[in-house]
Order: sequence, then structure tokens, then C-alpha cells
Amino acid sequence: MTNPMRQTPGLPTPPKGWPVGSYDTYAQAQRAVDHLSDNHFHVENLTIVGVDLMQVERVLGRLTWGKVIGGGVVSGAWLGLFLGALISFFSSDNPWVPIVYGVIAGMVFGLISAAIPYAASRGQRDFTSSMQLVAGRYDVLCDPKTAEQARDMLARLAI
Repeated sequence: MTNPMRQTPGLPTPPKGWPVGSYDTYAQAQRAVDHLSDNHFHVENLTIVGVDLMQVERVLGRLTWGKVIGGGVVSGAWLGLFLGALISFFSSDNPWVPIVYGVIAGMVFGLISAAIPYAASRGQRDFTSSMQLVAGRYDVLCDPKTAEQARDMLARLAI
């Protein structure tokens, strides 16, 4: 019989350890861990933890029918080129015929699959963006047995 309190590998668990440094950016926290590694500290005892998480959506530009159609046609053409080339390997006739048909069919498919969702949105989201998860600060945690040593080593690092 299995123990119900046993942790399943791969599931998220809260980080453990004592804080040995707190940094404004991930690059600074990464530099601190790299400094410890360069000084032969056992970095497997460290964890970088993002605290005060925020989801940031950066607006990249306006979305127009021209951009939607163009993007759909181009992405469809690439898919059609790939499938046409794949089919042409198994074709005994002219290898260019499946490629040409694949590109044309892909362009039509790409146009339709891009235009329908954009039309259905009815102008509710006429912009493109990228999403990013960022933290307000980054803490470096360490196993309690070696935390004091790590803290002393990081005190000598000027970030």
C-alpha cells in the first residue's frame, strides 16, 4: 500500500531554505549564484525564487485585416510547403506538383483559419501582445546548513 502523504515526483512544491540574498532582477540573482559557483560553493543547495509575481502583457502593435490575412497566408504557406515536400518524397511523378498544391492549399487554409477567429472577435481585441510572468524581486534561498557561508560569500559580491 502506498503512503498518501508521500510527494509525487514532478509536482510543484514550495521552496525551502533560508534567504541569503534578495535582488531586483533575475539577472542579479543569477549573477549571485554564479559568484557562489565560481567560489566552489555547492550550488545544488540554492534556489532562486521569484516573489510578488505579476503577469505583464506588453502591447506590440495594432492588429488590422491586412496583418491577419498576411500572417495567415504566410503561416499556411509554410505548413503547405512542409506537407507538400513530405508527400513529394513518396511521389513517383513530378515532385514539384505536391509542393505547389501543398503551398496553395496551405495558403487557403491559413487564410481561413486566421480570418474566422479575427472576424468573430468583432474588434474586441485589435492589437497584438506578448505575455510575460515577472517577479517584483528574486530571493536566493539556501539549505540552512550552509546558509551562513553563502551569505558571507555574497556579502563580498558588489551587485
